[in-house]
Amino acid sequence: MTIKEIANLAGVSISTVSKIVNNKAENINVETRNRVLKIVKEYNYTPYGTAKNASTAKTFLIGVLLKHTSQDNLLLNGIMATAQKHGYTIVICNSMDSPEKELKNITTLCKHKIDGVIWEPVSERSSEYEHYFKEQEIFVSYINSSSARSHCLDFVQMGYTATQKLLDYQHTHIACLMKPDSLRSSMVFDGFRKCLFDHEIPYSEDMKLFISDPELHQKITFGRFTGILSTHFESALDFYEKADRFHRNIPSDISLVSLREDAREAICFPRISSLRIPYERFGSKVCENLISLCEFREAEQFSLFTPEDLLLDHEESLDKPPACRYKKIVSVGSINTDITLNVDEFPSPGSTTVTNASSIALGGKGANQAIGAAKLGREVFIIGKIGNDYDSAMIYDTLKKEQVVSQGLRRDSNAITGKAYIFVEKNAESCITLLPGANQNLTPEDVLSKEHLMEGCGYCLISTEIPEETCIQAARIAQKHHAKTIVKPAALKHLPDALLCHTDIFVPNKNEAALLCPEETTIEKQADFFYESGCPVVIITLGHNGCYLKSATHNCYFPAADFPSIDSTGGADAFIAALASYLTEGYPLIKAIKIASYAAGFCISRTGVVPALVDRISLENHIRLVEPELLVL
Repeated sequence: MTIKEIANLAGVSISTVSKIVNNKAENINVETRNRVLKIVKEYNYTPYGTAKNASTAKTFLIGVLLKHTSQDNLLLNGIMATAQKHGYTIVICNSMDSPEKELKNITTLCKHKIDGVIWEPVSERSSEYEHYFKEQEIFVSYINSSSARSHCLDFVQMGYTATQKLLDYQHTHIACLMKPDSLRSSMVFDGFRKCLFDHEIPYSEDMKLFISDPELHQKITFGRFTGILSTHFESALDFYEKADRFHRNIPSDISLVSLREDAREAICFPRISSLRIPYERFGSKVCENLISLCEFREAEQFSLFTPEDLLLDHEESLDKPPACRYKKIVSVGSINTDITLNVDEFPSPGSTTVTNASSIALGGKGANQAIGAAKLGREVFIIGKIGNDYDSAMIYDTLKKEQVVSQGLRRDSNAITGKAYIFVEKNAESCITLLPGANQNLTPEDVLSKEHLMEGCGYCLISTEIPEETCIQAARIAQKHHAKTIVKPAALKHLPDALLCHTDIFVPNKNEAALLCPEETTIEKQADFFYESGCPVVIITLGHNGCYLKSATHNCYFPAADFPSIDSTGGADAFIAALASYLTEGYPLIKAIKIASYAAGFCISRTGVVPALVDRISLENHIRLVEPELLVL
């Protein structure tokens, strides 16, 4: 530190500083003198202090100037052990993330005439201070900085390895939990992105998360992430606590892997799968390298990782995504563009009806049920046919966004995509006019060609807005692969025996039940008819009156969930999607029906179908408030 620099810091002239440090400050006021003396002491200035001591004798002192020392003691342990082995003493300085404290520490180290310094800069601008060390002929070894000369732990490799572990567990919807302005976080994130690229998994900016973000929970929920890589262990602990607060269980709902700063032997719970950062070996290697420079010896090759460094300590916070732990769901049915018109009353002959609101969205019972189950965490495949038109592109985009696997879709160049014109009255009742389009061209051969999708299927959802023989073929193939079938008899004018005998759960609404069984006038008698015709479980949905169950062991009504009714269009689809999802997880039929009633309630309380279908977290959080015992298996 020069006298000119001291004068600049104090805001006085060079001559004023000279007079004060040489005890010739009689005419300088006390306040100025005290301010200059304070800076002189803080920055270790002495007259002619920049002149190197004539003696070239080594001091065998090594400075360690860290950005902050609170994060880990293992780095210092490695440095000190290696320094002592070579007969050196360590002087440790903590910059506490402050450029001002960093400069003061530099002047302190220069005053002690150290032989070399291990320097972790506070910022990229810190290199401006390097000339102080050069003027004193002090060797510098940078660590953990973006400088090309810096030694850094290979956090990129660690990020890649941790990401690979999530992929090994079949996670594809993953995110990286970072700290802002952290070099380590940015390096780990580079490894994260590289691993995604190597496995051809598309990257999007929403995969970058920060633990301090107040919207973290919403981003994880709407991003539907099933795996999280945390760059810092304390962030992983914080995330674990936040996940528990929002009823997300690790690892059953979300898998979590982290880098870990130290052994954490004292932490028995929570058990977070971690890659341990080899700080102690890193400190030893850096110190060894610096001592080689100080003693004019050739430094050894700087290799750090061993195979053991890239192994997790355990895998207790890792599991397959929920969708991969249970059998998948296959939806076979109609896929439409829904044009919804909100009206005061349904159109009647000879009149003009004015709509007060309208919307266009993906619809059709096949698509609705597929998306409903996917939002509840299931792995869902859809089989159907669409046109080769503009609407088909929108359908593919929506299914991809909602994470429905579209391998079973076919484009029909000779037909348009199906359309549904939905009129919704003020009382939430709806009527639908269908233009089947390509749906009508879905043949039994089309379904047969996609038979491989039925392998590993738990439930096959069949809606009858497609040809009758196609529905029967889908039911037969599903049962051939030991999958249960749930049939929704939409737009069906008569009940084929061949379909009912391959149906495990039959779910008509009250109007459909009356149409298919006109000789009976009560819900109970209609359910008995379907049951006696060969279907082992019959559930007749009754709108705001709930539903009725007929099975070998139960004949009972279930009330509807208490939700305001805005648009009833997708209620049955939401019900069937939730019913299949929770039955797949092993819930008993009675509980699954009650849970499905809440899912239907959520749907009818909002406009539209796909936007109104509920996600798993929202559904279960509501149930925990009103009927928590339902979620206990």
